[in-house]
Amino acid sequence: MTAFFIVVLGLTPSILSIWMMRRADARAQERLRLAIESVSARRLPSFHLPPEHQYVEGVGYVIGDFSCKFNARSSYIRCAVNPFGPCEGCSQYQERE
Repeated sequence: MTAFFIVVLGLTPSILSIWMMRRADARAQERLRLAIESVSARRLPSFHLPPEHQYVEGVGYVIGDFSCKFNARSSYIRCAVNPFGPCEGCSQYQERE
C-alpha cells in the first residue's frame, strides 16, 4: 500500500501538468479561432496605387517612364533630372540602351 501511495504521489504533478497544458492549449486554439473569425468578418479597405505606378519584374513598383535612361527605378522619385515633374514632354528624356 505504501508503494502504491508513493507511485501515485510521484505521478500526480505530471498528470496535473499535462491536464493544465491541454486546457491552456484548448483556450489558445479557441482564442486564435475567434481572432481569425473577427479579422475575416471585417472588410479591409482595398489598396490602390496611383496610375503612374507600374510593376517591373525584379525591381518592384516604379513611377515615371521606365524606358528613360534617367529613371530612378524607385517608387518615390521619378528620375535624377526631373524627380517630381511629369515624364511627358521632358526635355531630358533619353531612351535606355
